[in-house]
Amino acid sequence: MKKYRGVFLKNENEIAIMREANRIGAMILDELEKAVTPGVKTMFFEEICQECCRRHAVRPAFQGYQGYPFALCCSVNEEVVHGFPSDRVVAEGDIVSFDMGVVFEGFVSDSARTVGVGKVSDTAKKLMRVTKESLDAAIAQARPGKMLSDVSRAVQKVVEGAGYHVVRRFVGHGIGRNMHEKPEVPNFVIPGLPELPLQPGMVLAIEPMVAIGTHEVDILADGWTAVTRDNSLAAHFEHSVAITASGNEILSRSS
Repeated sequence: MKKYRGVFLKNENEIAIMREANRIGAMILDELEKAVTPGVKTMFFEEICQECCRRHAVRPAFQGYQGYPFALCCSVNEEVVHGFPSDRVVAEGDIVSFDMGVVFEGFVSDSARTVGVGKVSDTAKKLMRVTKESLDAAIAQARPGKMLSDVSRAVQKVVEGAGYHVVRRFVGHGIGRNMHEKPEVPNFVIPGLPELPLQPGMVLAIEPMVAIGTHEVDILADGWTAVTRDNSLAAHFEHSVAITASGNEILSRSS
């Protein structure tokens, strides 16, 4: 595997494996999304995740990673990321973020989406829409001839243009044989950070995390769950994206 400025560049065969890994991950997210209904415990989503991994003969990428105990990160309302599946029951109007990945033939997938439970408020709908639009804007910049900072700037422009806040404690990342590879992919521009030209063969997990209120977060007593400091709603969308000679390819789609 070649490297460019410390970033692993994947060849066509490696990207093909990652495409399949991410396709499986996206299919599992599809199953989770279909199961979202008021009155369901979040642990039910973990059970779906585990069953899907067995069915597709893949290993949950998150479970055991740095001690994380579950296959799924399931974050509700003010929980930004890394929420534990539990006996918590989702209610009408909640929003739930699913973040998960699998390991297939030695390569890791990673993707996330936020889903409304039943009928949600216009405020929640707008938050999810803006977060998804910020991801789409970032992906549009993820191509040769652009800098990594162009990806970051695209997220920040959409989010702050809507009056929302980019959560800054967590960032996207390169991905491949390891869950987290170089480069880090911030969702905001960091002044003075050296520019990184995007190259074919890079695979980036781009993942805006957006809050209605403050960008500041606290970590709960479980050591993992990140919540907005002001308990405002947060949303999270993520795709794994391969940079190609002609542009890019979103790997984390189920079809």
